[in-house]
Amino acid sequence: MTGWLGRRAEDVLSALLVAMFVAFMLQVVTRYVLNAPLSWTAELSTLCWVWGILWGAGLVLRDEEEIRFDVLYGLLPQRLRRVADGIASAAVVAVFTWSLPAMVDYVTFMKVETSAYLGIRFDILYSVYLIFAVAMIVRHAAIVWRSVTGRGLGRIA
Repeated sequence: MTGWLGRRAEDVLSALLVAMFVAFMLQVVTRYVLNAPLSWTAELSTLCWVWGILWGAGLVLRDEEEIRFDVLYGLLPQRLRRVADGIASAAVVAVFTWSLPAMVDYVTFMKVETSAYLGIRFDILYSVYLIFAVAMIVRHAAIVWRSVTGRGLGRIA
């Protein structure tokens, strides 16, 4: 993701990291200095961590920044890399697209539950997975397109 929207996605990720850090530090201070632990800080830290991972992987991380085990991929000639990119990304698109309706059902079903301390509905908490899944579908569909058309050769999937 680039441009203005990409920078806003980075801003959200930064805010999540700041919130997680502040909650963690508050937890440490209240637990070990004041001997009066706060339970909601652990829940907020966990929430920010999960949202940060999925938000960042879906909307902030660029293709070339992903960590891959590519020992064999690096040995392939350029044409076979394109084929490998297309196949791998098509598989990602297929799996996420196939699982998306079930995940939408699950997330909407979870509106009946709330988190223990903050009282946030689980459908709101889990909605980041849907954002992540759609972002992965779009990203990997673009990789398939680039591998088929020959644009963006190299290590992209």
